[in-house]
Amino acid sequence: MSAKLDTKALKQLDQAHHLHPFTDFADYARHGGRIVSRAEHIYIFDSDGNKIQDGMSGLWCCNLGYSQERIKTAVADQLAELPFYNNFFRCSNQPATELAARLCEVTPDRFQRVFFTNSGSEANDTQIKFVHRYFDLLGKPEKKLIISRHNAYHGSTIGASSLGGMSAMHQQTMGLDYIHHIQQPHWFEEGADLDPEEFGVLAAKALETAIDELGEDKVAAFIAEPVQGAGGVIVPPESYWPEVKRILDERDILLISDEVICGFGRTGRWFGFETYGVEPDLVTFAKAVTNGYMPLGGCLISDKIADVLLSGGGEFAHGLTYSGHPASCAAGLATLDILEDTQIIERGVVELAPYFASRLMELVDHPIVGQVRVKGLFAGVELVRDKSSRERLAPASAAAVYCRDTAITQGLMVRQTGDAMIMAPPFVTERSELDFLIDQLAIALDKTAQHYGVTATPV
Repeated sequence: MSAKLDTKALKQLDQAHHLHPFTDFADYARHGGRIVSRAEHIYIFDSDGNKIQDGMSGLWCCNLGYSQERIKTAVADQLAELPFYNNFFRCSNQPATELAARLCEVTPDRFQRVFFTNSGSEANDTQIKFVHRYFDLLGKPEKKLIISRHNAYHGSTIGASSLGGMSAMHQQTMGLDYIHHIQQPHWFEEGADLDPEEFGVLAAKALETAIDELGEDKVAAFIAEPVQGAGGVIVPPESYWPEVKRILDERDILLISDEVICGFGRTGRWFGFETYGVEPDLVTFAKAVTNGYMPLGGCLISDKIADVLLSGGGEFAHGLTYSGHPASCAAGLATLDILEDTQIIERGVVELAPYFASRLMELVDHPIVGQVRVKGLFAGVELVRDKSSRERLAPASAAAVYCRDTAITQGLMVRQTGDAMIMAPPFVTERSELDFLIDQLAIALDKTAQHYGVTATPV
């Protein structure tokens, strides 16, 4: 923007007119928030002049940071050539065509079809329609039920929030009645005194029980994130996914892998389902596909599904105005170029992720840390008052909110979900910047412990 308002005026305008996602509107209207004015590398700068290291990759999406000129140039060039045309009525555009092909190249061979959306929420809504259409064409119209997990996040549209298992969203929206929820594989929260691997198998068997109770002839699909991101970076026990795979392999049930957060390298492989060795029928992607620079999401469709959809069953009555938007797809192509040319995902597995994990594990002995969960380049740190009983520090996750706000005042942007501090640093973060992340988080933990009356020795 060439003309800029001062910070006070910006904040007043924002409070007066802008309704924010997942925000208490009345509280924001009273107290306002932060105006982010620019970004570079892995840092954001607000209108008050504060420099903050981004430990969340934007919102799990700017995996390559904020200074990727190759992506910015690709978008600008595309806007100059073809800023928009729709993909309805037998039309397409070159970036959408090329990106669909490129996405099929970086996924297992059985994925050869892509449907583009604008977000992960819309992509998961679309997955519902693909699943129902698939079984309708097979002559199994009764197979409509979809199983998800408690505390899962699959988006915030009516369909996607129904797929998700977050109680606050369900309390405000009447969910779709054909979606059912089972136990999440959250050992720390729900495993009691069980061995983690034993708990992983039991959590998986909740899927088997649900299918048997609902009826295999009525259950169409199971949707899950490889690691539950927004739920608190819930890394499942290693026993969990093999048991889920066994259950689904024995039944006529589709698997939708929601890779909106895990996809494009976050778990150390291109996709989270590869990290855990499962074979989904449908894959949901968004966020990091464009490094967050442009809105884009979509569905990867396996040959098993596509062959039926292409069998001559008539029109698929679903579409979005901006599906396959040329500028967004140009951003996706440039992002894939960088991921492939730099091999940054592969280097992250070998170099950055192990260092990230080793530094995080230094926090395990902190008086208010109950568990450290880490997979690839994202992690959750669970806060407790008592390690043995897992008693929380304060009601309503107030301690984690306090810890988050403290970290931000120290120049580190991390998030809070429930009683966990969660983080997902960009892949371009240097070791010294990971040191800053862990060191500042440790200081925030010390201050939180002191605030809530727990004796803490600095880590």
